[in-house]
Amino acid sequence: MTPSLDYAKARETMVEQQVRPWDVLDTRVLDVLASVPREAFFAEAHRALAYTDIELPIGEGERSWKPVLDGRALQALLPQAGDAVLEIGTGSGYLTACFGRLAREVTSLERHAGLADAARARIDALGFGQNIAIETADAFAWNNERRYDAICIGGAVDAIPTRFLQWLNPNGRMFVVRGRSPAMEAVCVDARNGVNDPRIQSLFETELPYLAGAAPAPAFQF
Repeated sequence: MTPSLDYAKARETMVEQQVRPWDVLDTRVLDVLASVPREAFFAEAHRALAYTDIELPIGEGERSWKPVLDGRALQALLPQAGDAVLEIGTGSGYLTACFGRLAREVTSLERHAGLADAARARIDALGFGQNIAIETADAFAWNNERRYDAICIGGAVDAIPTRFLQWLNPNGRMFVVRGRSPAMEAVCVDARNGVNDPRIQSLFETELPYLAGAAPAPAFQF
């Protein structure tokens, strides 16, 4: 009989051996990563791998982020207790739950209804859903006049869409991966210069699948 995995120990090891060495040092972020049960956001077949440094399938042809990327996104945005967060791409709901533990409220958009429903069920089962709203919507068709303190984009973009910048409040910041493979970079966009001239800080190189609707136009072939 295979012994059951000690998820609490695996969580601690993930934080200390994966996330912290990637320069995620904010204590609030580390505390959240050490307390939210990541295994609860994956199918039974993949739970034993929830704390490993790999992407995992979550359905609808989508995959999770690695834990280190979750940590870096949280630290780049550093949601405060009074902040409103917009997440584009709910996925499994794990990062959504982490945002919910840090911020006043979270709105998360997911274009796959099945993923949105599953994430909502997981978050509610953990008792984390009081300040989290998950909507089944495509970010490129979503109409909303609100402004947010922090925005996290769950897939890569060729160029940062103007409509996403317009959802930032005057002191807002955005985490997004932009560019074209193999030269993608994660950046933090700071709107304090204004959405037409935001400050953009390069954080690190990485690579993600494109957000639906945000891939580069196909090059013309002669």
